[in-house]
Amino acid sequence: MTSVIESTASPRPARRPGLGSRGTFWSAAAVLALCLWSSGAPSVLYPLYADRWTLTPAVTTAVFGTYPLALIVALVLFGGLSDAVGRRRAMLIGVALIASSAIVFALAPSVGFLFAGRVLQGVGTGIALGAASAALVEHNVSSNPRFASSMATVATSTGLTLALIVSGALAQLVPLPLVISYLVLLVLGAGTLAALWATPDDRPAQGARWRPQPLRVPRGIRRTFAIATLSVSIAYCVGAIFLSLGAQMVRQFAATTDMLVVGVLLGTSSLAIGATALLLARVPAHVAVWTGAILSIGSLGLMAAVAATGSIALFLVWCLLGGVAYSFAFTGGLGLINRAAPAQHRGATLSVLYLFAYLLQALTAIGAGALATAVGLGPAVDIMAPVLGLLCAAVLVISIIDVALVRRVAEAV
Repeated sequence: MTSVIESTASPRPARRPGLGSRGTFWSAAAVLALCLWSSGAPSVLYPLYADRWTLTPAVTTAVFGTYPLALIVALVLFGGLSDAVGRRRAMLIGVALIASSAIVFALAPSVGFLFAGRVLQGVGTGIALGAASAALVEHNVSSNPRFASSMATVATSTGLTLALIVSGALAQLVPLPLVISYLVLLVLGAGTLAALWATPDDRPAQGARWRPQPLRVPRGIRRTFAIATLSVSIAYCVGAIFLSLGAQMVRQFAATTDMLVVGVLLGTSSLAIGATALLLARVPAHVAVWTGAILSIGSLGLMAAVAATGSIALFLVWCLLGGVAYSFAFTGGLGLINRAAPAQHRGATLSVLYLFAYLLQALTAIGAGALATAVGLGPAVDIMAPVLGLLCAAVLVISIIDVALVRRVAEAV
C-alpha cells in the first residue's frame, strides 16, 4: 500500500545500536505483512464463529466492516503521527495494538469481543501502515525507486495469502483453531515488535507537533481524484465481498467443510494480487484503471456464476481473476493520484482517497451481509454483482472522458 505520510523533519541520528537502515527496511516490510495477516486472519474462521454462536451473515459482515471503519478513524486522527514521533515509534504502537487484538480474539467468549478485536486491528493497522510505507521509501535497499512500492505490495499480499492459508490449515487440522490461529498472530506480532525495537531511533531532531489535520483535495485535480478513488474502491468493494463472505460461499455453494481447501482458495486471490503488481511498473495508470474495471466486471460475472453453479473450479477462477483485477484497479488508481497530487499535499490527498475507499468497503460488506441474511446468500450475490458492475462502468466512462478532455486541452495549446 502506498504511504499516506509526508516527512516533515529530518530524522535524528540513531542514539543506540540497531539493525541499521537495511534492517529497518525489512522490519517495515514485516510490519506491512503483519497488518494484512491480522486483517485476513478471521476471514476463513467466520463460518466457525457462525456455527458456534449462530451468527447471521449480517453479523459476520458487520464484524468484517468494523475493521475498515476503525482504520478510517485512525487515518483521520493519526495520519501524521509518525512525522512527530518517528516511523519506528508509530510502528511499535500499531503492532502492539495488533498483538493485543490477537489476545482479544483468542479469549473471545462472545461476538462482542470480535468487534473489539477488529477495532484494535483497524486502529493498529491505520497507525502502522503509513509509517511502515514511509520507512520503506526512506530506507530503500535498492537503487530502483520503484522497489519500495513493489515490496510494499508484495509484503501485504504475502501477509494476506499466508494468513488465509495458515488459518484454513489450522481450522482443519488442529484442535481449538479459534485460539491457535491467534496465538500464531500473537507470536508474529511479538517477533515484529522485537525486530522494530532493535532498529535505530528515528524521532525528528526538531520537535514536530502532532495534531489531527483536516483532510482536503487540492483544486485542479478533483476529476482525477474521483477516478482514482473509484478505481481503488472497486478493488476494495469486490475484496470486501470476497473476504467477508468468501468462506461461507465455498461452504454453501461448493458443499465443502474442508477449511484447508477454503483457505487455499481464498489465498490464491491475494497471491495473484502480489504477482500481478510486480508486472505493472510500466503500465500507464489510465490503462491500468481501464483494465482493472473491465476485469472486475468479468470477476463479478464469475462470482454470480459461482453462486448459480456451486463449482469449486469456477470459484478458483474467480479468485485468480479477482486478484488480477484488484491489482490493476488498485495500482492504476494510486498511479493516477500520485502523478496528479502536488508533492506537498500528496499525503493528505491519499488519506482522503483511502477514507472514501475504506468507507465504501465497509458499506459493501455490511450491505452484502444484510442482503444475505434477508434473502439468502445466492440472491445477495446476484444483487451485489450488477451494483458493483455499474460502479466499474462508471469508472470506465469517467476515465475515458478525462483522457479525451486532457487531449483536447493539449491540442488547443
